[in-house]
Formats: sequence, structure tokens, C-alpha cells
Amino acid sequence: MTETFHAFDISPVPTPAPDAAAPELFRGIYGMPMFVTVPTPDLAASADFWSRGLGFFDLFSVPGRITHLRRWAFQDVLLVPDERPAGTSALSVSFSCVLSQIDEIATACAELIPGCTTGPREMPWNSVELEIVTPEHTRVIMTAARPYDPNSAAAEYLRDIGIGAPDQ
Repeated sequence: MTETFHAFDISPVPTPAPDAAAPELFRGIYGMPMFVTVPTPDLAASADFWSRGLGFFDLFSVPGRITHLRRWAFQDVLLVPDERPAGTSALSVSFSCVLSQIDEIATACAELIPGCTTGPREMPWNSVELEIVTPEHTRVIMTAARPYDPNSAAAEYLRDIGIGAPDQ
């Protein structure tokens, strides 16, 4: 890992903390370095779930053709009309959030589609993750980093795989 360097200044993800505030929804226009295209038989219903459940907003839409959703900078989803896959994909897409949003998202999604969430669960790489299966059978993982504790099992796990402590 000698060729890596800290580049946190280009990320909208805040420093992990119990009281970390989520960044504002990002309404700017940029060249998207990454996005997810999600086929759906019902653009309006899918946009409603992603908005009210997952916290995205409609950046722009072309009725009947595409809905471009966004949360933070670099969290873009394009909903396009197509048939819903028969089952849930093994592939997942992950979006960062802050710890305080995990329970809010779980509650909002469960109110919209009971039983669509799994977790949250603490992961060995120092995050808390919530899995959501959307109406179009997309597996979405909302992941929130936990504050780094050098004496924790997560810190030991990270050290064991060659990842050192973050600069403080």
C-alpha cells in the first residue's frame, strides 16, 4: 500500500463520529465518475421509494425515459424503464451515510415496503451496514463508518490486513 495517499478532501463523506452530520444533498452538475443504472417497470414508484426511503432526490427527469436521482456528490442513480428482474441480484451497490441515518433509513424503507431491510449490522472493517432490497430488486447497502478506536477489534482486523490507523 505504498502508492496510496490521503485524499479525503475530494470526498463528501464526513469524518466518522457518533454526531457526524451528513453533507447537504448535492445539486451541482459534474461529469459523473460513477453511477448506477437501475431498470424499473414503474419510474414513479421507484423514484418515490429511493427518495422517501433512501434519501435521494430527483435531479432531473425525462418523463417515461429516465429519472436521475442523487444524494451526496458522486451518489448518482439513473432509473430507466424496463422489466423488473425476476429475483434480487447477488450484485449490490453501496452508498455512504452517517451513523445517525442508518436507523432513519431502515424505518423509512420498512414503512414503504415491510421486510425490505436486513440489519443494521456491525462489520469487521469498522462500519455499520444496512441492506435494502428496492422495489426493482436492487440490493442497496447503506454503510456508515464508525469512529476509529485503536483498541477495538475492528482496528486490530484492519491492522492484520495491512491497513494502519488513519491520520488524526
